[in-house]
Amino acid sequence: MPEAATLKLDNEATELSSASIVSVGAALPAERVTTAAIADRLGIERDWIVQRTGIEVRHHASPDESLVGVAAAAAEGALEAAGVAPSEVDLVLVATLTADQLLPNAAPLVADAIGARGAFACDLGAACTGFLSGLALAAGQIESGRARHALVIGADLLSRVTDHNDRKTAGLFADGAGAALVGAGGEGAVGRMLLRSDATQAGCIVADHDERLIRMQGQDTFRAAVDALASVTTDLLAAEGLGRDEVDLYVYHQANQRITRAVGERLELPRSRVVDCIAEFGNTSAATIPLALDYAARSGQLKPGARVLMAAFGAGFVWGAGLMTWEGQVGEQ
Repeated sequence: MPEAATLKLDNEATELSSASIVSVGAALPAERVTTAAIADRLGIERDWIVQRTGIEVRHHASPDESLVGVAAAAAEGALEAAGVAPSEVDLVLVATLTADQLLPNAAPLVADAIGARGAFACDLGAACTGFLSGLALAAGQIESGRARHALVIGADLLSRVTDHNDRKTAGLFADGAGAALVGAGGEGAVGRMLLRSDATQAGCIVADHDERLIRMQGQDTFRAAVDALASVTTDLLAAEGLGRDEVDLYVYHQANQRITRAVGERLELPRSRVVDCIAEFGNTSAATIPLALDYAARSGQLKPGARVLMAAFGAGFVWGAGLMTWEGQVGEQ
């Protein structure tokens, strides 16, 4: 058996450490599925899907690809970018709603696949807000001295729980994984986070054990998402005493381009400060924020020293927002 990682509080520490995203990595299945192909199969116009989602192309996993494999590839990219060995990772969190099997959970299999044997590993079930939730938990472990490095991975293969005959969702959901390596110190920092839930409208997005397909009340979800993302953004800025123009980049969950743009318009945010990459990736649930960070860093939209606000909204309803200063690296794809 591998030697177990020890997560303990450093009793000699006199103050909390800061936590920062050291690097990010991304991984996508090889198959690219165009919106035109989906529209042709459903017998509808391509523009009907694009106008409602903003998506031009998305990736779908093949039958021989696994959630664990895609998640591990993203994690390895983050580790390589940071020059951190798998043995230095104490905590592996995988946010997903599409694990390959009921048991074992995805996280210990991912930890094993990347060589982080002995690290504490567990899955997080917070739907599209899973990555942000994991980042908050990992930052707390780093700040308290209970972990040196933590991998937070958002990974979903939503094509496997999508009704491909449902014109409202067939073109929306996609597959992919993004990972962030979180460590102590550094020039960047994970700041304040606000995480919330309210299950009074939980029936708007459901997937039961019998059918195992996502069913969504689109208009109700749209209104709830815009309201929640706008309000939690405002609340977080107020808590920090920041103006909207003091944030360099806003990274929202890439659920639907109409949602992202509606939030930006309500808050009067310049489009240049709001990451919008759903056209290339689709809605990958827990993976959208780390994929967006990777995309923004590669494109030059996310620059060192930038103050970044991240926010997500997902089934449950569960939503939240967090601030960070970016000084990270990006892994090779």
